[in-house]
Order: sequence, then structure tokens, then C-alpha cells
Amino acid sequence: MSKKMRVAVLLGGKSNEHSISVASAGGVMGSLDTSKFELIPIGITKKGEFVPFDVDPKKLALSEGLQQVKFSGETISFSLDGSKEIFLTDSKEKRSSLGVIDVVFPVLHGPFGEDGTIQGFLELAGIPYVGNGVLASAVAMDKQFSKTLFKAAGIPTPDFMVVTAKQMVNDPESAIEGLKKLKLPVFVKPARAGSSVGISKVKNFDDLATAVADALEHDDKVIIEVGVSGREIECAVLQGRSDEPERVSVAGEIVVTGREFYDFEAKYVDSDAATLTCPAKLSDQELQQMQSLARKAFRALGCTGLARVDFFLTQDGFLLNEINTMPGFTSISMFPRCFAESGMNFTELVTELIELALEN
Repeated sequence: MSKKMRVAVLLGGKSNEHSISVASAGGVMGSLDTSKFELIPIGITKKGEFVPFDVDPKKLALSEGLQQVKFSGETISFSLDGSKEIFLTDSKEKRSSLGVIDVVFPVLHGPFGEDGTIQGFLELAGIPYVGNGVLASAVAMDKQFSKTLFKAAGIPTPDFMVVTAKQMVNDPESAIEGLKKLKLPVFVKPARAGSSVGISKVKNFDDLATAVADALEHDDKVIIEVGVSGREIECAVLQGRSDEPERVSVAGEIVVTGREFYDFEAKYVDSDAATLTCPAKLSDQELQQMQSLARKAFRALGCTGLARVDFFLTQDGFLLNEINTMPGFTSISMFPRCFAESGMNFTELVTELIELALEN
């Protein structure tokens, strides 16, 4: 009987998407094939402490409420000598080995988890990990740079401008005045955040300064995008095995009701605020066009492993909104749902992601 592969699932983290990460990790851990893998759950507190996390995955579901990783006196550390060994330090400073980790699944969203930082740490530790590498993670997290690369690759994306915290300190009037070149309405977003945190829809130029200030509470750079009238369409992408092309799922669609846009509350709190339909109603031609653009975007950023690609479908065709390099894995998340509709269930998807990590 072969030895089970040891998979460490990282969850929580320092970002304002901490609790969403916990819920996503619950989905991954609950779907792990225990006949093949041994689960080692490792929580990261909001302060950045790595701690043991032994909780029934079913209790981490969004229906149980948003939850956090808490420090309880014990910490976990990673060896950086390439041995892949991890250690537990108890409340009395006694250190003991927890053995070797074969692969890490970093189910972390937002800064310090999805932006290349944890990926760089795992590279230093010499441990294979699920998902995108340092560069693709960092570029995808930064909406300014990802959109610049999309445009360079010939992928249509909404027009945008950028304002930094430094500009708002040195010459706020000029910074805001420059944004008036954009056509209203606009969406004001932290450049490097997710889950719709800190986003405002602005219909009047008089409200721009307040919206920029709100976004700057989450990042020191803000992106202002022209609002697009169209359907919100998403798809999931998996890296191909060996030299095979990327696998792109069927489309999913988000229809928001009673809100200006698909904000944090609509995503995770108010279940009546949005309807998620999968598969979305697209013509064969539209589906093929979306899948082709998704592959092109995946390659433009040098992605590996996985990504969720978000589009607007307008009268003139598809506009790429963004790529998410560690999408949600909750019970309502579009990434696993799109692949389930494409013939790969949650457990098969998690297994495939782990095996891709080892292949990479």
C-alpha cells in the first residue's frame, strides 16, 4: 500500500478576505480525496501567525457565518532548507517536527496570499504548491498591470485610469480633475484587492473624491474603470497536462437584483441579492469566443494551475474584466460550479489541481 501524499491547506491570512479564505478552504478540505491524501490544515491569523487549524470543514461553510483563524498558543513554522519539513512550537516554546509536506494548497485570497507573497515564501521553502507562480499572481492581483498586459495582447478590456495615494496627498484636485476624462458611470476600486472590497459605483463627478478616499483605505493605488452595460459572464480555466492546451469550462452568469453591482454583501451575505446561473445561455459562437479569450488572457499573464476569468458581454462582444488566480471554493463559488457543469466534480477538481502542482 502506497503512502498517502501529505497536503497542507493554508487558509485565513492577513487580507480583508480572511473569512472568505476560511470558507473556501472548507470547500477544498471537505472535497479532498482522503484515500489519496492526508490533510494538514494550517491557519494564518490576521496578524500573520501560522497556527494549527483542526476544525470540521462542514463548520466552515458560509451558511455557518464568516469565521476567523485564531491564535491559541501554538505556531507552525516551515523549514527553508529544502527538506519540506514543518514544525510545531507549543505554548512552552517546545519545538517538535510535524513531518514533511508534499504539496501546499494555498487557499488564500487577496494581499499576502494571492499576490505572489506566499508563493515566494513557498518557493524559498522548496515546496510544490497549487496555482499560479510569483509573477502571474502579482500581476493578476494588480488591476493596472493586468489590464495593461491584456491590452498589449489585444484582449478588449474597459478603459481605466489610476490614482495613487501620493497623488492625492500632493495634488488631489489635479488627480480628481484628470479622472473627468472618463465617461460616467465609473467604478472606483482598490487596485490590489478582491471580493469587491472597497468598490464604489460613481454616477456623479462630485462623488469621485469620496469614492477614491474609500478605496485608498484598502490600497495605496486606485483604479477607476468606465462602467460597462452588459451581462456578467465568468468561466474557469485549468492548465493542460504536459503540452496540452488549457481546459476552459462552460460559462456562468451573475445577475444582480436590487443592488448597483455585485458587491461583497451580494457575494457572501445576502443570498437574495444575486442569482448565479451555470451554464449561462450563450450561443455556440459566443461560448467559443469566450473560451478563446480566456485562454489568451491566461497565457498573457503566464498563469499556471488555475484561474477564473470574468467578462462583460456587451452588444459589441466580450470585454475582459479581470483574472482571479485563486478563486473561491465555497459551495456557491463559480469556479468549482463551472467545472462541475463541464464534467469534473469538486473532488476530481481538487485532485487535478494537486497533481498539476506536482507536475509543475
